[in-house]
Amino acid sequence: MKPDRRRFFQTMATGAAGLALGRGASAAAPADPVNADRDADAPVLQVGENIAVADTQCGRVRGYVLRGIHYFLGIPYGADTAGANRFLPPQKPKPWTGVRTALWWGNSAPQNMDNRYANGLVSFRDHWNYDDVSEDCLRLNVFTPALADGKKRPVLFWIHGGGFVAGNGIEQDGYNGENLARRGDVVFVSVNHRLGALGYCDLAGAAGAPFAVSGNVGMLDLVAALEWVRDNIAGFGGDPGNVTIMGQSGGGAKVCTLTAMPSAKGLFHKAVVESGAALRMGEKATSEKLGGYVLAEAGITASEIDKLQAMPWKEYLAAATRAAQKLSQELGPGGGLRRGFNPVVDGVVLPQDPYVPEAAPTAAGVPMLICSTVDEQSPSWADASLENITLPEVVEKVKVRAGFGPGFGDKAADVVAAYARAFPGRKPVEIWSLVSANRQSAVALADAKSKQPAPVYVAWFGWRPPLFDGRARAFHCLDICFWFDNTDLMLSHTGGGARPRRLAARMAGSLLQFMRTGNPDGGGLPSWPRYTTASGETMVLGDTSEVRNDPDREARKALPAL
Repeated sequence: MKPDRRRFFQTMATGAAGLALGRGASAAAPADPVNADRDADAPVLQVGENIAVADTQCGRVRGYVLRGIHYFLGIPYGADTAGANRFLPPQKPKPWTGVRTALWWGNSAPQNMDNRYANGLVSFRDHWNYDDVSEDCLRLNVFTPALADGKKRPVLFWIHGGGFVAGNGIEQDGYNGENLARRGDVVFVSVNHRLGALGYCDLAGAAGAPFAVSGNVGMLDLVAALEWVRDNIAGFGGDPGNVTIMGQSGGGAKVCTLTAMPSAKGLFHKAVVESGAALRMGEKATSEKLGGYVLAEAGITASEIDKLQAMPWKEYLAAATRAAQKLSQELGPGGGLRRGFNPVVDGVVLPQDPYVPEAAPTAAGVPMLICSTVDEQSPSWADASLENITLPEVVEKVKVRAGFGPGFGDKAADVVAAYARAFPGRKPVEIWSLVSANRQSAVALADAKSKQPAPVYVAWFGWRPPLFDGRARAFHCLDICFWFDNTDLMLSHTGGGARPRRLAARMAGSLLQFMRTGNPDGGGLPSWPRYTTASGETMVLGDTSEVRNDPDREARKALPAL
């Protein structure tokens, strides 16, 4: 990838959102910002030898101050994972002398970057930010209002999406932590970690004890980053005793997994899962089988793991991809819930599936907020012709595929009919969207979590942007910029302006309240009760938000069991 592409995106985003990022919790932008008295403006960026310097256990770091918020980008929390460190738990970074520059984002973890921007519609809408990619990727970013001032600010630890195979901590402009840090006087941390076959290749069966936890090193990276927060965040104005982990899509699945990991217990205190409810992880037998196939595709024996560690990462990922394809073909449809490179229930790092048959005991004291979007994929957003699809055609579509998962086969007609009854007046394309984005996993997670002492709160995001002729609907990822008060920064998701800003203020306020207290109630949205299985209390988020009791329960009854 060419670095100037990402710089273009960053510059464009900063310019488009300057006033949005700069506004305080209640400050209003000038009526005519273009022609305002620019001579009265003060510099909004401060950078220099003695500006934004903080201590860490490995050495001092220098960031910058933008609109009153301190930025520290690309701080190492672990050593380079290449070579002899590949497939092994993260190692501490080597201490440095002097002051280390922390002015630019860390490398993205190795992943498939071929044709990353080939789809112009997706690239425009999601504003991907990618640059250098390498195995020296264990880096994190900190956004904070002040340094070592004696205050104990709540900490938000953001985990990016992309399944377990893609993404980075600043993949979308909406991941920026400045506005939330300012609005709530909190510290925002985002993180990169190992992904895919470099983070979750289980070699325990083939190579034995030295690689016993190789199937979970990507999750152990996140534990290492949380340990960094515990050990260092006080110097950045944060409270290591009040950390909320939050992730969307694959990041939400990582949040679920962390709540089930004994090594992560005590490193965070609250959890937020967005469109990533994960009840299960990989099975050990399948995971180890895939690891064996990787060795075979690479032409390497179990006694030659050092050769696999020395292999260039692109060559290695190509072999791992072939191995995953071979296993998938062998297992066939329905041959395993998780069969690729993802965390594995190994009995050590991950003793059990996070929320099946019951919630992991390590999660018992952790309040949780669960959110999903009404439409997730919104099938017609990039193809206007699908607005005219008929219900019989929807049935045929969801027989084969439904959203991010497999289709419903012979049950498709019953499922579509059930959703059409539950949501009268919706167009067939909207029924298709609802069926594909069904809340089955989110509700199952809430049900399992509600049996534990700590409370759980559930939201369903239904706000629709006026983009793509209204076809975007409440799509996957849209809610992120609302929680982080970034709707004027993520213009390609919201369109910007006062309407999304009003909902963002309420959602961000509620997230901040949850971070402080473990309860989102009182943050700006209507009274928000904790979830119970009996009533299914759900905050439906929109221009007018309200609590409804399990609004899609009757429709979900038609879905096949998880």
